[in-house]
Formats: sequence, structure tokens, C-alpha cells
Amino acid sequence: MDINKLLEKLINNMTLISPDEIPNISLYMDQVTTFMDNHLYSVKRFEDDKALTKTMINNYAKNDLLPSPEKKKYTKDHVLLLTFIYYFKSVLSISDIKKLLQPISDKFFLTDDGARLEDIYTEVENYMSSITEAVKEDVNKKAEDAKVSFSNDTFSDLSQKDTDYLKLFKFISMLCFDIYLKKQLIESVIDTLEEPLSKAEKEKLAKKEMEAREKRIKKEREEREKFKK
Repeated sequence: MDINKLLEKLINNMTLISPDEIPNISLYMDQVTTFMDNHLYSVKRFEDDKALTKTMINNYAKNDLLPSPEKKKYTKDHVLLLTFIYYFKSVLSISDIKKLLQPISDKFFLTDDGARLEDIYTEVENYMSSITEAVKEDVNKKAEDAKVSFSNDTFSDLSQKDTDYLKLFKFISMLCFDIYLKKQLIESVIDTLEEPLSKAEKEKLAKKEMEAREKRIKKEREEREKFKK
């Protein structure tokens, strides 16, 4: 098995959707799922796999991972968030993705002042090439280490087929342990973040802030009236 060739193929296919490819007009659900399938087809494992389904997107909105659409239409920022979710869900739980993305949604979703969601997405996209180069170097080293580790006398009586399989098993085990440690690190970092507010809690907080504002305005009005007298 040519690990280098497999890796090169994966890396060539592994591209984030460019913000420039996303329509600036709002899309209906069917248009969103079609767009995602058309732009992520190269990273699907099986031909029949769907990048995102209507049920998935509805559940993301229901569970506060994704802001609700406006009149059943999804904006460019919705598609950017869905792309993040698509890649994160292979590694993280839904609750961890929510915890990670909610500050982004709260502060940068559909904003025009200062940093925008598209700017954050582009910042991540720009590092893709350096990440893939580092991965190539690391994977090639693990592949070489896996070969060497089964060259001693302990395995000298095995058939070539069994030896090759053990090398492959060692290689996959090394990759899995690497991923496991990095996943544990990601989860540990996410655990330090504040728990996200639910939609009901956000509405309650907004209502409380509105009431406080109205109370303050009323008090200021009454003080002005007193001053006039």
C-alpha cells in the first residue's frame, strides 16, 4: 500500500469551501444542501454520503448551533458556519461544537462593523496549506517508524503477508493514538469555555436588559420633569 499516494490524494481533495464560492444572496434549504454536496463531494468517503441533510440543518438550528434562517432562507454566514460544523462533527460532540461556535455566532454572525465571520473563516482557510504540509511530514515519519518496528527477530518467522499487515496495524494504531491525544486536548480546552446560553436564556436575558433600559429611561425622564419644575 502506497501511503504517500493515499495521503496526497486526500490532501488534494481536502479543501475548505472558499468564501468567494458562496452566493451573496440568501438560499433556501434545498439550495444549501445542493451547494454543500457539490462543493464537498471530493471529501466524501462513499458516493451516496450526504455532506448535510435537511434534518441535520434543522437539528443544528433547533439545538442553537446555527442561527435560525430568515423567512426560510440561509445567508452566506449560515453556509460558513455549516462548513465549520461539517468538519468539527467528525471530531467533536454536538455539545462541544455548540460551546465552541456560540461566541462566534453571537459576536460575528451577520455583522458589518469590525471583524466579520467571513474574515474569521478566511483566517482559518489561509493556514490549511501549512497544516497539510505538517501532516504529510508527520504521517510519513509514522509510516517509516511502523516499518522499522517490525524488522526485528521477534517477527522473523512470520509470512510476508502477516508482516505487512502488522506494519499497517502499527501505523494505524500510531495515527489513532495521535488523534486521541489531540482530541483529548481539544476537549480539555473547550471545557475551560463558558457554558453557552440556550435560546430561552438569551431571550430572558434580553428581556431583562430591555426592562432595565426602560426603567433607566423612565427614571431619567422623571428627573428631567422634576428639574423643569
